[in-house]
Amino acid sequence: MPYADLGNSRIFYLVDGPENAPWLVLSNSLGANADMWSRQVSQLARHFRVLRYDSRGHGHSSTPEGEYSMADLGGDLSNLLKHLNIEKAHVCGLSIGGMTAMWLALAHPEQVDRLVLCNTSSRIGSIASWQERIATVNANGVESMAYELIQRWLSANYLAKHPESSQTLIDMIRRMSTSGYAATCAALRDADLDAEVQRITAQVLVVGGKHDLATTPEATLALTAKIPGAQYYELDAAHISNWEQPSVFSNKLIEFLS
Repeated sequence: MPYADLGNSRIFYLVDGPENAPWLVLSNSLGANADMWSRQVSQLARHFRVLRYDSRGHGHSSTPEGEYSMADLGGDLSNLLKHLNIEKAHVCGLSIGGMTAMWLALAHPEQVDRLVLCNTSSRIGSIASWQERIATVNANGVESMAYELIQRWLSANYLAKHPESSQTLIDMIRRMSTSGYAATCAALRDADLDAEVQRITAQVLVVGGKHDLATTPEATLALTAKIPGAQYYELDAAHISNWEQPSVFSNKLIEFLS
């Protein structure tokens, strides 16, 4: 399996698509991994050189000790691009992946072409809510939270109609490292980009989910309003909108990035 050794993290990644195509990076949400994009890779790889990776503490990537910060997560992505000799890429991130993309666009704008910020915001949740989540996962493990989380990840309609693909995401959560999950919750607890996102100069598409309880349509619309020139698109989906609506999501992505 391909890994990039980036100092204090070892990042697993996958590349698909033609070598001469524009680069598109996909950054995963909390509790997921690069496989969350698996339903879209074949469609996206017809247009882009697609880079998926597991963020630190997730999937096959290493789980460094201690709490993480957005600088850690964004730094991993910046260093991964350098490791692969990618000078500039479109970046699409969902939830904390979207915050990672925003951090990269602010800290290293020269590495970012266009941004797609999905089911995310410049501030997600409260300090108290993330502290509570950290305490719960440390006490009971991530597996104990899988069924609670899936109710927020996917809409009730999707869960009822697609039990098998819903179970795939449940299993993804259950395999998650407890320490990696808690450490990443700390990054979300401390991350506040409210005052900074107005400095983003890249062209931006914000994608919201009509049924998203984690980053509500109000939150994604507020993010759109803060970023100069940002476009907004809403899907009939909950938090993991790309999983519920892979084709519609990909079509909008291709349209915006092309």
